[in-house]
Amino acid sequence: MPDTTADEDDPKSASRDSAPGRSDPLPAVPRRGRAAKVFRLAATGAILLAAIVAAAFVWEFYVAAPWTRDGTVRVQVANIAPQVAGQIVEVRVQDNQTVRKGDVLYVIDPVDFEVAVTSADAEVKNREADLQVKNAQSARRQALTTVSTSIEEKQQFAGAAKIAEASLESAQAQLRQAKVNLERTQVKSTVNGRVTNLLMRVGDYARTGTSNISVIDTDSFWIDGYFEETKMPNIHVGDRADVKLMGFDPHLTGTVHSITLGISTANAAASTQGLPDVNPVYTWVRLAQRVPVRIRIDHVPAGVPLIAGMTATVFVNGGRGPAPNWFMDLRDRVSALTTPAAGPAQEAERR
Repeated sequence: MPDTTADEDDPKSASRDSAPGRSDPLPAVPRRGRAAKVFRLAATGAILLAAIVAAAFVWEFYVAAPWTRDGTVRVQVANIAPQVAGQIVEVRVQDNQTVRKGDVLYVIDPVDFEVAVTSADAEVKNREADLQVKNAQSARRQALTTVSTSIEEKQQFAGAAKIAEASLESAQAQLRQAKVNLERTQVKSTVNGRVTNLLMRVGDYARTGTSNISVIDTDSFWIDGYFEETKMPNIHVGDRADVKLMGFDPHLTGTVHSITLGISTANAAASTQGLPDVNPVYTWVRLAQRVPVRIRIDHVPAGVPLIAGMTATVFVNGGRGPAPNWFMDLRDRVSALTTPAAGPAQEAERR
């Protein structure tokens, strides 16, 4: 006999299973499959939406937001040149020494200029004595009548006195120039700052108009930020600026002082015939030009030294630009769809 179970031998159980009007329950597995499919679609849509939002944010941050890592600390340098020539007999400063405006940097041999002052002073005294003699002679002639002297002789002595007076003024001017040249043997700083790259030594020859010492003007520091042209619509004169130096954590604060109105272009160079030299190669990838923006430094934190040439990151208005037009349009449309239509009473209140 074949093996049977208790359920198979039980006629009641068989009758219940085969009773008309009863249907088997739906399996649970297909229902869970549909839920998982809906969840996967929703997750995919959420990830896609997040990717679109992230891409838009990155685009605005790197293309339109007013910030740049291409910043440089700049400063004015006074290239000081002597106004007289001579041998350097004394150097009163050292390299990287702080100086004030008017401090003596070095001294040129003053002997020749002292001799020039003495000579000019003697010439002044000579001309003064000559003028006294000529004035006395002219006065005596003017006191005589035409019986003792002629009108022509009177005019000649009066003219000689005028010439002597002019010679005295010329000698006095030469004396003043000699004294000025003597003072110029002490070459002084024209700015408040710090001596840099000092290479001169005692015994060097200083030539008139040739710079031989440089002083960094510590009152003239500023920041140059080189912004891509796509960021320029969000930068204006007077905007607040934050500056982060590469080697220091504290931020400097400043203000946009000015924006340059021109940068060099290769196509503007003239050829040998004076015609514009235009490059015939035009690449498909066009890089945005960088425009220099001058930042006036308003505050420097304690412990942060300013050194010309340091790298800086510049943020204008916090590095945030206005919301893009497409975002504003999308927001307005969403607001119009989600906000119920205003009734007559609300319209009257708005008006």
